[in-house]
Amino acid sequence: MSGYREQAGKVWIAGAGPGDRELLTVKTARLIKEADVIVYDALISAEILTQIPEQKELIHVGKRSGNHTVPQEEISRILVQEAKKGKKVLRLKGGDPFVFGRGGEEVELLAKEQIPFEVVPGVTSCTAVPAYAGIPVTHRDCASSFHVITGHAQRDGEIRIDFPSLARLGDTLVFLMGLARLGWIAKGLLEAGMKKDTPAAVVENGTTAKQRKVISVLSDIEEKAKEADIQTPAIIIVGEVCAFSESFDWTVKRKLGGRQFLTTRPRQNSSRLAKRLRDLGAQVIEMPSIRTEEILPNPRLEDALARMGERSGEQWLVFTSPIGVSVFFDGLRRRKTDIRKLLGGSAVIKVAAIGSATAAALEEAGIFADLVPEKYNAEELGRILAETADKNSHITILRAEAGSPMLLPPLYKAGIWVEDVALYRTCTEGESRWKEKLTEMLKRGEIDAVAFTSASTVRGFAQMMEGFPLSQIHALCIGEQTEKEAANYHMQTEVALKASMDGMEKLILQKYGIR
Repeated sequence: MSGYREQAGKVWIAGAGPGDRELLTVKTARLIKEADVIVYDALISAEILTQIPEQKELIHVGKRSGNHTVPQEEISRILVQEAKKGKKVLRLKGGDPFVFGRGGEEVELLAKEQIPFEVVPGVTSCTAVPAYAGIPVTHRDCASSFHVITGHAQRDGEIRIDFPSLARLGDTLVFLMGLARLGWIAKGLLEAGMKKDTPAAVVENGTTAKQRKVISVLSDIEEKAKEADIQTPAIIIVGEVCAFSESFDWTVKRKLGGRQFLTTRPRQNSSRLAKRLRDLGAQVIEMPSIRTEEILPNPRLEDALARMGERSGEQWLVFTSPIGVSVFFDGLRRRKTDIRKLLGGSAVIKVAAIGSATAAALEEAGIFADLVPEKYNAEELGRILAETADKNSHITILRAEAGSPMLLPPLYKAGIWVEDVALYRTCTEGESRWKEKLTEMLKRGEIDAVAFTSASTVRGFAQMMEGFPLSQIHALCIGEQTEKEAANYHMQTEVALKASMDGMEKLILQKYGIR
């Protein structure tokens, strides 16, 4: 690619796959984080879009079959224009950019304008969607090949399909962007000699929580699709392999298959619950409603750390969240404070954690909690700690600036010396740029419920979705305080029996899982 201008940026034409976030390639996921500007289509799922960092510049070009908000020529011009500004430009397209994705047209102009570019293949719907519908596009017993055909018009407006040749193949046919012409396609194949009882399928929103399918035979597939009100995006599959769909359909057997949830935890610790739900078959939109900011400078923490190594007797470090653990140990590393400076004195250092997730975060740092209450809340932690700690102990609580006041009274009542140190503050994210998209999804019932893991995530979500009738929200709450906050906004609430990720998983399975 010699001859490119030094000041020019670069364009990556990348496929985002058919919708399931976990079908993103590793390279495309990396480029989403690294690009300066992302030019994306309408068919990119909300699960993927909400992975885009908030600071990224976005250009929505709205392309989908039959409805091009921005003409293809203008999209290509935008890519050139942004690259000439010296930016790293990610062109994010559904499926694979070179499988009827018009990626070749975009590359044509980039090459002509001498703009550096790369093409990043994506998981294409022509194989992924059938797979998610239990249809192998090839099978040794009945299909030695598969053929992908577009049902979309070419530049001159004509649709040219050689039905006789396709009918003679006798293998699997996959039609993309052909739902509006389903009847015409079926008629063309039948008139070309394909048998009426040839198995056929139409799959809508493949690989996503909204996936639906119709399985029939070629002669009445159009009627069955109309009866089911199948909508775009959808693909058509014709061939003997469609007969495997019922016995091979693995997606409907997943405990949370067909369900979609929205999580609101801060981005740095949202993945744990999201992974659990995805492993059970759900689609998960991660939309943090709060973020955490470390308090810097923090003279109170500096003083507490300095005194810790000078005292004798029993000393307790108390953590009330995994984020607090992360902030504390990150701070030690930044200060180049060796943990031995804290533990090397004559004091006996003990550690308390509010719950199992916080205890697990401590274990990752090589610290095993001496105390974890059975009931994961601040009041219970304070009560158990007051009963367990020596009356002459020094207790240092390391937590959020606006921590629960319920932790302190039992300790004060026991006459124990307490130092309450704020490590970080919790801030609401403000209105999300995906609010309009999520509002429409909520109205259409495409999001089954919203998961809340703290009262602050409830408040942040309410602020983010200001104007939306929150009484329509099905709120899954990790504990009583979270549920109380959700009820204040008139949400429809359910609360986990145990305030933990295990408790949240059990609640979701009980309410939404396949019985």
